[in-house]
Amino acid sequence: MAWQPTDTGKGVAVNSGTAENIKWVDFNVTYEALCMAYDWDVRTYGEEIHVNWIELLAYLGTKYGGDFKTHAKSLEKDMNQVANQLIQKEITIEKLTREMKYYSYYRQAYGAVLEGMVGEYSVCVSKEEGKWEQRYGLTAYSPIAKGFEYSHFDDFGASRSYGYKRQHLGHDMMGQVGTPIIAVESGYVEAIGWNQYGGWRVGIRSLDGKRYYYYAHLRQNYPYAQGLEEGSLVTAGDVIGYMGHTGYSATENVNNIKVTHLHWGLELVFDEERRAQGYEIWVDVYPLTQFLYKNRSEAIKVEGTKEWKRKEEIRIPSVEAEKEAQGER
Repeated sequence: MAWQPTDTGKGVAVNSGTAENIKWVDFNVTYEALCMAYDWDVRTYGEEIHVNWIELLAYLGTKYGGDFKTHAKSLEKDMNQVANQLIQKEITIEKLTREMKYYSYYRQAYGAVLEGMVGEYSVCVSKEEGKWEQRYGLTAYSPIAKGFEYSHFDDFGASRSYGYKRQHLGHDMMGQVGTPIIAVESGYVEAIGWNQYGGWRVGIRSLDGKRYYYYAHLRQNYPYAQGLEEGSLVTAGDVIGYMGHTGYSATENVNNIKVTHLHWGLELVFDEERRAQGYEIWVDVYPLTQFLYKNRSEAIKVEGTKEWKRKEEIRIPSVEAEKEAQGER
């Protein structure tokens, strides 16, 4: 990582080059910026010029040196101006960013965080008739099921001392024991079971391999959704487990966390070899948590059990392709 001038003349720590060369990402896109860019993307879907929300954010990220908070007052004006220029064919994103030396970095970095969160999907509107309705929008979900309350604040980077002194590289959402935990994005279960720090936890890798979602401190005795195991294919919005306060113990199934909460984190993977060596890139998901509140998966109780299941069935093209591929194996 090096200190480089931005296109505004200010400085910012960046990594240039290909995705394999990216060693760190500071994802400082605000909730407001995510909402505005998303609205432009959805609003222009199906139109002659479709404004890509990631490209819009990457352009502004380059212009702002990644610091969206400092430019909060001009954000709406800046975003609307460039979006309208694109829609009216006054300029293309390629021409707009041609002279921006670090646009490629921001496009790769923001894309690594946000790819797979917006796109086409289908919703089952009538099981009896087998009727599905195609839609476009968020294909990622809040990690807490709809109707279940929680509290949270931006705690990324806070100090932790159990085991050894370190930074908190995730986001804590405080709630009640047994609250259904939802898969933020579709993917495969890469890790599941007990961890001394995270207690009962599950790690899910996105289908493109770029994102690793970590959900920790799940419920004692009954942490996971029935049938969930390493290698399971999960669809965004599925119930994957239940909130608890396990962890901080070398002994399995122990409640040593004082406050009931979900810890969820997002790790970006650009280089598998570096990751295997212990070099990890975790990003602050607080603004994403706020943003994903727009899309909460409703869960219904399975009578006579401790299980909850998602209410709304959806089909996401990438997941359906994986299912077809599995059937061919």
